[in-house]
Amino acid sequence: MPRNLTLLTDLYQLTMMNGYLRNGKQGDIAVFDLFFRRNNIITYSVAAGLEQAVDYIRGIRFTEEDIAYLRSLGLFDEEFLDYLRTFRFTGDVYAVPEGTVVFPEEPIITVRAPILEAQFVETALLNIVNHQTLIASKSAKVAYAAKGDAVMEFGLRRAQGPDAGVYGARASIIGGCRSTSNVLAGKLFDIPVAGTHAHSWVMNFPSEYEAFRAYAKLFPDACLLLVDTYDTLRSGVPNAIRVFDELRAAGHEPKGIRLDSGDLAYLSKRARKMLDDAGYPNAIICASGDLDEYLINSLKNQGAKIDLWGVGTKLITSADMPALGGVYKLSALYPAGGGMVPKIKLSDNSDKITNPAFKDVYRIYDKKTGKAEADLIVVRGETIDESKPLTIFHPKETWKRTTFTDYRVRPLTEQVLRGGELVRPLPKLADICAYAEREKESFWDEYKRPDNPHVYKVDLSQQLFDIKNKLISEIRESNG
Repeated sequence: MPRNLTLLTDLYQLTMMNGYLRNGKQGDIAVFDLFFRRNNIITYSVAAGLEQAVDYIRGIRFTEEDIAYLRSLGLFDEEFLDYLRTFRFTGDVYAVPEGTVVFPEEPIITVRAPILEAQFVETALLNIVNHQTLIASKSAKVAYAAKGDAVMEFGLRRAQGPDAGVYGARASIIGGCRSTSNVLAGKLFDIPVAGTHAHSWVMNFPSEYEAFRAYAKLFPDACLLLVDTYDTLRSGVPNAIRVFDELRAAGHEPKGIRLDSGDLAYLSKRARKMLDDAGYPNAIICASGDLDEYLINSLKNQGAKIDLWGVGTKLITSADMPALGGVYKLSALYPAGGGMVPKIKLSDNSDKITNPAFKDVYRIYDKKTGKAEADLIVVRGETIDESKPLTIFHPKETWKRTTFTDYRVRPLTEQVLRGGELVRPLPKLADICAYAEREKESFWDEYKRPDNPHVYKVDLSQQLFDIKNKLISEIRESNG
C-alpha cells in the first residue's frame, strides 16, 4: 500500500534537524537502536513490521506542498526548507528478520546514518514496528494456547482504525494465526481469508432452519453455521444437523458449526456429542467471542471440544497491553572524520539506562537439543569462538553466571539497507511465517507459557559491559 508518509513524524524531529544543520553537524554519523523495555506482560516478542519500515524509509520525499506547509509554521529557515527538497535516506539499516523472537533491550532495528537522517526516521519507525511487533506477540501467545489448532484473526471491526486493522492482520499471521476475516489484508498480503455469517443473517429469515438452508444452498462445500442466535442446543445444533443431512443427501459434506457465546466448554462438549451421534464426526466446531490466550488455555484445560478459534478484539487491540513500549535511542556517534563515540542515557530507573555502542546480538543454542539458551548483546565486530567455553553473566546481578561448552551461536542482526538501498529482496510473508514458526519452536515451553514464564537470559559481553560502566562512571563524575 504505497503512500508518502514523509510528514508522519513528530515536530521535534524537524526542529532538531534544523538545529543540527545550523550547528554544522550534518557530517556526523549517528547510530540509533529501536528496542522495547522489560515489562510484566510481554517477556518476549515476535519482531514484525520491517517490510513496511523499509518501504517508508525508501519512500521519504518532501513535496513542494509539504515544504509550503512547514514554511507556514513559521519555525524553519529557508536554508533548511531548501535542504528538505533533496532529502533522502542514504544510511544503513540493520535488523533482525521479521518473525524473530526478541527480548527486552535487544535492538530490533539499528539505524546508522547521517545524524539528520537517523533522527528524522525515529517516529515513523516506532509507529510501524511498535504496532506490528505488539500484535505479532499477542498472536504468538494466542496460537501457543491453541496447541496446534488453527486460529483465525477476526478483529477488523474492533481495530483502532483501518491501518491498525490491515497491518494488525499481517502481524497476526506472522505471530501464528492461519487466516483473517480482513479481505483487504487478504488481498494486499496474500493471506487466507475466512468467515461464515452473522446472527443478522439468521434473523433475516422466518426461521433459523430456513436461514441455515439458504446459506447451505449458497455454499454447499463451505457450510459452517452459526448456531447460537436463539438457543444453541435446543434449536441451533438440531437445525444445523437437519441441514447437514440435506447437504449430504445432495452429495456434499458440511464444514461444521460456530459457537459465539455462552459456556463454550459445556456447549462444545454437548454439540460434539450431538454431531457425532448424528453421523458427523468430522464436522468441526469453531468458537469465537472475546477470546484470548488465557481463555483458550482455560477452555483447553476444561476439555472443550473446539477445533478452530476466531479471535478478534483482544488480539487486534492487544487488550491486556495496548502498547509495546518500544523506544529509539542514540547509542553511538561518529563525528565527521572520527571513530565511534559510545553514547548512553542514564536514569534513576536502572531499566531505562541504555546500552551504548554499535551492537550485534548473538543467540546461543545447545547443540544437543537445538534449543535457544541465552542471547548475548555484543559490540559490533566481536566474535565468539565456539571451540572454547563461553561464560555469560547477568548484566546487573553479575554473580549469576552460566558457562556453555557444547553450543553454537547465531548472529540475529542482518544488514537490510546499505547507502539507502536494499541489500537483498525482503522475504515474502509465507517465508516470514515459516521462519517465525521455527523460531518459536527453538524455545522451551517454559519461556512461552502464559503464566509466570521462565525468564530468558539476555546478557552483555564483557567488552560492552565495561564500556557501559565506564560511561556511567565518567558521566556521574563530570556531573558531580
